[in-house]
Amino acid sequence: MKKWIRKSFVVLVSILSFGIVTPSHAFLADNQTIDKAEQRTSTDRINDKKEESESGIFLVEDSKETLIGDLMKAAEEQSYEKFGTKISPVIENEFKDIVLPNIQKAIEMTINQYPEEDLTSLAITEKPSGGNGEKIFNIYNEKTNQDVIRFHVRRDHPPLDGYYFNFHYHTHHDGFQDHYDLGMIYWDKNTPPKWMAV
Repeated sequence: MKKWIRKSFVVLVSILSFGIVTPSHAFLADNQTIDKAEQRTSTDRINDKKEESESGIFLVEDSKETLIGDLMKAAEEQSYEKFGTKISPVIENEFKDIVLPNIQKAIEMTINQYPEEDLTSLAITEKPSGGNGEKIFNIYNEKTNQDVIRFHVRRDHPPLDGYYFNFHYHTHHDGFQDHYDLGMIYWDKNTPPKWMAV
């Protein structure tokens, strides 16, 4: 009789608690697997965004390096065009060793100070000045047509001394007033030929 009451009580409790019974461990394990899959997807998305962000930073840095390389190539070409065939062979080595690295530093400094969204609008002028003019080239903003930095070379002739080429640049920050040295190259006691002379 006691077994019958006990079985009845178990059946009664089961019927009364129907729907209130906690899920089985198998059901929980299945849900945890789903949660982990969803969580992994979210984490993957975060990592994907992080990788996109990092590759974006890389692309900006890469575009800066490319821009600097392009500007330096054009800067060297414009410099040799300005020197002409009479001056170029005499000062070429010193120009490469002394002045060109300083031009690169000035260009890098300018690029790093310039807003990233405007970097693609930077360009270099294509015509140096001939004769006795100082202009080698300018870097300017194509959208505004305003110069950002100007590279010049001046002929200096100190008393009782020979002629020197004084390479320098000016920036838009001070209205192109200050003079930033890039290097001096000695020419000779004789007057140098005019710029772009062949």
